[in-house]
Amino acid sequence: MSGTFARYAAAVLAFTVGVILWGAFVRISGSGAGCGNHWPLCNGVVVPLAPPITMLIEFTHRMMSGLDGIAIGVLVVWAFRAFPRRHPVRLGAVLTAIFLATEVLVGAALVKLEHVARNTSVGRAYSLSGHLINTLTLLACLTLTIWWAAGGARLTLRGRAAWLTIPGLALFVILGISGAIAALGDTLFPARSLAEGFRQDLEPAASIFVRLRLFHPLLAVGTAAWLGFYAAMQRHKAGWLGWSLLGLVMLEIAAGGLNLWLLAPWWMQMVHLLLADLAWIALVLVCASALQQPPVPADQRVNEMPSGVRRLQRLG
Repeated sequence: MSGTFARYAAAVLAFTVGVILWGAFVRISGSGAGCGNHWPLCNGVVVPLAPPITMLIEFTHRMMSGLDGIAIGVLVVWAFRAFPRRHPVRLGAVLTAIFLATEVLVGAALVKLEHVARNTSVGRAYSLSGHLINTLTLLACLTLTIWWAAGGARLTLRGRAAWLTIPGLALFVILGISGAIAALGDTLFPARSLAEGFRQDLEPAASIFVRLRLFHPLLAVGTAAWLGFYAAMQRHKAGWLGWSLLGLVMLEIAAGGLNLWLLAPWWMQMVHLLLADLAWIALVLVCASALQQPPVPADQRVNEMPSGVRRLQRLG
């Protein structure tokens, strides 16, 4: 039963990543205002008839989010039916549902505040950052649900392992925020050449979405260096997961360089985001491997039992 549940949760995770990628396409295509500032309705109706392409793209994203909500609802019910009380799978499933709900609410706020399409206000940077943090948290909760369903141990946030884990997670989140802002800058203020792009980055009067683009590659190199060190430190505990994280980070750096060289075409932005999501999932799994509680030896478990239980076992 737990194996089937883990496979279902993995399928939900894959679909959730697809929803995130389509959300990025909504931003890249300028379709964020495709349904106007209406939510949950689309331009005032439940199902638009003969919609223009921008409305169709945005409406598709909303429908995918709705299907994701149903899938995660099934995940929660299944977790409570298949796993006993206080099992971490239940916690992971509930947290996944909570952060999906906040993800929907943040998306609704973006629409109602009109922080979509060609909006270049500073407020959009804050909305984008909050959205990104919530998205990464949602993916982390769903990934941990799979980890626990597949037999992973509970996590403990104490000691040297925890202190080594925190910097990598924090750096990745900061890098993700800078990447989201840089991607929005590429969409709102496209450059016709690398030289023009660099001139835009150094222009004092340029938009914040342009001026912050310069920091993203620097953060990417620093974060990749730390994650490489962290993966090497955890190679005995994480095994192939550590190597997967290292490989995905290197692919992400290469994709970022290619994205810059090609002046951020839409398809390259999508590939870059996909690799980032996969690297985050791998990082969460490596962190879980590092933070999992060690198994309690059999003799210690016996000693920790109440004396009455030990006597009954000996009599049996």
